[in-house]
Amino acid sequence: MAKIPMTPVDAAWLHMEEPTNLMMVSGIMTFDRPVNMDHLLAILQHRFLKYRRFRQRVVESTLPLGMPQWEDDTSFDLNAHVHRVALPEPGGREALQAMVSDLMSTPLDFSKPLWQFHVVENYEGGSAVITRLHHCLADGIALMQVLLALTDLSPNAPWPKPKARKQKRPSSLLDRAYNRLVKPAAAAFTTARNLTEKLVQEGSEVITNPDHLRELAQQGGDAAFAAGRLMLLPPDPKTMFKGKLGVSKKAVWSRPLPLQDVKAIKNHTGTTVNDVLVSALAGGLRHYLVQHNQPVEGLNFRAFVPVNIRPSNEIDELGNKFGLVLLSLPIYLDDPLERLQEVQRRMDALKNTPEAVVAFGILGAMGLTPVDVQKVIVQLFGMKATAVMTNVPGPPIPLYLAGAKMKDIMFWVPQSGHVGLGTSILSYAGNVYLGIVTDKGLIPDPEQIIEGFYHEYEQLMALVQQTEQPQPAPTPADDLTRIKGIGPKTAVLLQSHGITTFAQLAAANENDLRALLADGNGRFRLINPSDWPARQSQTLKQLEIRAKEH
Repeated sequence: MAKIPMTPVDAAWLHMEEPTNLMMVSGIMTFDRPVNMDHLLAILQHRFLKYRRFRQRVVESTLPLGMPQWEDDTSFDLNAHVHRVALPEPGGREALQAMVSDLMSTPLDFSKPLWQFHVVENYEGGSAVITRLHHCLADGIALMQVLLALTDLSPNAPWPKPKARKQKRPSSLLDRAYNRLVKPAAAAFTTARNLTEKLVQEGSEVITNPDHLRELAQQGGDAAFAAGRLMLLPPDPKTMFKGKLGVSKKAVWSRPLPLQDVKAIKNHTGTTVNDVLVSALAGGLRHYLVQHNQPVEGLNFRAFVPVNIRPSNEIDELGNKFGLVLLSLPIYLDDPLERLQEVQRRMDALKNTPEAVVAFGILGAMGLTPVDVQKVIVQLFGMKATAVMTNVPGPPIPLYLAGAKMKDIMFWVPQSGHVGLGTSILSYAGNVYLGIVTDKGLIPDPEQIIEGFYHEYEQLMALVQQTEQPQPAPTPADDLTRIKGIGPKTAVLLQSHGITTFAQLAAANENDLRALLADGNGRFRLINPSDWPARQSQTLKQLEIRAKEH
């Protein structure tokens, strides 16, 4: 049986697996009604398993420096990878989050292909599907495409059917070229193709042009500088987010937030959607530290940000084709607007760096080294960051899986190198979602980070709403000279200090007026200042007269 060698980068992700940090890309999709199991199995059979990789298991090489290999699983059984479970009553969000957390803490079976689906019944009157796929299969962008390719644009889409086999005939050179180059692209998943091309092109607002990245990396001086910077960065500061990891993880996700509101903040502040969400997340992390009486003065810590470097013509391929950049988060800033502006400045500074491609090259080199050496390198890199932060724009329209409408979607990438905090931002059908996964021993209550995220988001929205509120029309000025004792010069002086109407003058304090209208000798310019209360009464009468005139 033919075996296929694993690429060095995929091998690096395979060997990063540890009991306390499993290298799985995990996802959750919730639906408005129960998912038809037979329909789902048919979809997996014809759309998911069209990738040979999902029928293969990993076999380690017997050679000292040999690459792991992909080998067909001769006893492959789809039912061994798709499990049907139910939430205990009342079947709410907390119970689903607990189940997701348990599965994220449980390793996949390495004797089988490295993926599993759990169909969850009794969730808020509908259902959910939890997915787990090992990172050595593919990166988040590729796996997102695979999952979206399972969906349809309508609840009434027909069940997938096997294509009729055509009688083989001798193939010409032209036929072989067509089958190898053109046919795979033409047979790409129709739904996912249109949606995920946009996803890949816009998947990272940090660096959006993979070709430009490769050009930068080819400039040897810049690449060498980036590599040196990555290797020589000091360890991240010690906070409660860093420490010895345990096996148990805890995953939570936010309620849906309207994407149009995030865009309103973006437009109001001259930033990007990514800037707004990353800044609000940084504020949520600050909020958590402050709540736990942790010092935040002068505090910055870094997040690994995955960056797509997959060319657009390779969108249908599996494997890992992404790099990493290190984003420093200004946790020390308390003011939401100041923090947003600083995040924007730091994100802009990353746009022309070749760090992502350099990091991809380092991962490839790691995959060629002995496993023990890989672990040392991973630990070294893990010391330089506190979190992994992903932001992927998902489909802008509702999708359907096995006839059921997808309500919400969230995913988490693994945190390698002893990093215990993972954050994911995903948009879907006009909403934005934030997901958090933490090491349960370090951060047992990640929902508090999400509460802090809500607080920061609401403060930024308040800035927008404040400026969008219609300003009251200015009150027409009154002719103050109609009041006995006020001449044109005094009226001008009063108006220059904001007193332009009878009502404002009637409400004025006598001592304030005396100070305002006193001449150089301290004398009050109004006639008989001692009877000002009477003049106030007279002013009110003038108001009544004016009201009757209008």
